Amino acid sequence: MSETRAVDQVPTVDELPEVMPDWASRMAVLDRQNGATLGRILGRGLVGQATEGSDGKMHATVRIPPDELVWEPGIIMLPHAGQLELELVNDDLNTHCAVLPCNGDYKFIWLVNHSRGTADLELDGPGYYWYGSRTGNDEGRGLTAAIVVQGEVPDEARLDRPTQPRP
Repeated sequence: MSETRAVDQVPTVDELPEVMPDWASRMAVLDRQNGATLGRILGRGLVGQATEGSDGKMHATVRIPPDELVWEPGIIMLPHAGQLELELVNDDLNTHCAVLPCNGDYKFIWLVNHSRGTADLELDGPGYYWYGSRTGNDEGRGLTAAIVVQGEVPDEARLDRPTQPRP
């Protein structure tokens, strides 16, 4: 991957904590041509990085802070397609839910106040996967987030068109 702009004091991947507010902009992942541009659309919240476990699954945690109606982090970055074990924590005083993307069908988790749940998701290709809480106008007030799966599209899924310029 060629770098298209200068970035000062970029930490190495092993120095990055699980959630770092400016990680994506410092690594030029979201804000570049052919990049995961979703970060410019949401424009708020933190960007989290899923970690790969010895079991072959990727793991990430999101939470709803008290009285904020947001998922933190608002974007979870996956380095490639595969299985994701997502832990959801509701620290809010209100009940919410999570409608999550998964191959085949959506998954639903009910999150009463001060509860947590775990979802095993299978995301088989690169792209943006949206999720949110559909109770009580939560989505309308901002309780939406995304999982960004990075990587290249498999050859069998590519469009039959001329090669496009890459940075």
